[in-house]
Amino acid sequence: MLEKPKMLFPASVTIFTALAYIAMVAVNALATILPINNRTTGEISDSYPNIFAPAGITFSFWGIIYLLLGAYVVYQVVQLFTSRKPRSAQATQIQLFFALSSVINIAWIFAWHYDWIGVSVLLMLGLLATLIKIADLTKTAKLPAREKTLTKVAFGVYFGWITVATIANITTYLVKLGWNGFGLPDAFWMILVLIVGVIISVWRTWKDRNLAYGLVPIWAYGGIWLKHTSPQGFDGEYESVIAVVVVCLVALGVSNGFLILKKRAI
Repeated sequence: MLEKPKMLFPASVTIFTALAYIAMVAVNALATILPINNRTTGEISDSYPNIFAPAGITFSFWGIIYLLLGAYVVYQVVQLFTSRKPRSAQATQIQLFFALSSVINIAWIFAWHYDWIGVSVLLMLGLLATLIKIADLTKTAKLPAREKTLTKVAFGVYFGWITVATIANITTYLVKLGWNGFGLPDAFWMILVLIVGVIISVWRTWKDRNLAYGLVPIWAYGGIWLKHTSPQGFDGEYESVIAVVVVCLVALGVSNGFLILKKRAI
């Protein structure tokens, strides 16, 4: 069986990826520091009564995401100047999709801050699509063990967060449209969305065998629980939602636990 052709890691791709990452972090920082259009990202989220949105502290998770992605970028830059080994074409593809995701991330910030919520949903779906592609490439890419682990963890965490963020973005858009939920109570739709989110998260965690991805929804759902139970949030108004969130957290924990056991058994 013929081995797939390999190519040297193009310097231009690495440089472009690093610049796209830096631009993404800078724009996201300015979105809070300036802020863009005189409103922070969180303020815009709070302006829509979305019961799926987690507590504000949950969004501090972006710091972890950017650190992991930064570690990936630094690794690639170091490899550019120190490694003489040929790299797989899939490694280059991962970088290109990451660069594309960074550009989409920047576009999403501007769409969100200028209240183009419908456009932000389309951009979020595009961002999700790039991360799905990266996850698929990572599973089959021929990479050194250290790089494989770093890529899987960094993008697994990013992918896990954007999976939940996409659901939240769509629900915000429905709120903006004034959708009445066919006359059914908000709690019903919230519970349905929570369950669908868990199903998607568990399925993708096992599909990729990626614990980094699987742990992220626990943080996000924990933030939703905090928002619904704290006096600063909904203060226990939706008891059925709180109960379902707890069940979802248990389900996510059990799923991740079984994955850990399976990995150890191999």
